[in-house]
Amino acid sequence: MHTRNGAAAVAAVAAVLLAGGCAWPSTIEEPAARGREAVQAEIRGVVAGAGMPESKLPGAGEATGTAAPATERERVARRAAACAAGWQYVGPVVDGSRGKYEKALTGLTGAGWKEHGKRFEEPIGENDGTMVQVALKKEGWTLYARHTPSRALGVDMISFTATEDACMEQFTEQEIDLLSGEDPSEGSGEGSGEGSGEDPGDGSGEDPAQ
Repeated sequence: MHTRNGAAAVAAVAAVLLAGGCAWPSTIEEPAARGREAVQAEIRGVVAGAGMPESKLPGAGEATGTAAPATERERVARRAAACAAGWQYVGPVVDGSRGKYEKALTGLTGAGWKEHGKRFEEPIGENDGTMVQVALKKEGWTLYARHTPSRALGVDMISFTATEDACMEQFTEQEIDLLSGEDPSEGSGEGSGEGSGEDPGDGSGEDPAQ
């Protein structure tokens, strides 16, 4: 996977899966992640133990339909689902949701997941609290745990989405850009830019050397 940032790739997949914009296949397409069922069960067990509400949304990689993908982004997202496992909730505000989120993080670290990188927090609106995102790793898997509250809308968004690192190696940088909503052709010209020592850029304004 020729990406500028492996963590950004996982975050893009997590965002697509949380959006639920694609109908996942009734059977996982190859190459599928190894041990996906075990990771799915572990995440669900931790979530339940933390007292999270019941969610009617499908977890990452779970079947919700058999419709053929209509766009290239949907085709890439369907392949990404085969690399993923997790749990997500989007619904009415949950009493003590941040505490339950933190309890789930504690449960994950107790199960062998190790925090990777810095904890990210960002204020949401004037009175909506903060969005929190934590990355964790375990045995070749990367997990993003995210909590986004919105008191103004009366909604909680909570997700624990893991992707297998080896499975994600099948994706090109352009496909990750497509998942994250960026135009892969923007600034890339005729060639891919690989081997030139220069990053074609994605409009993020970030220094690729960082």
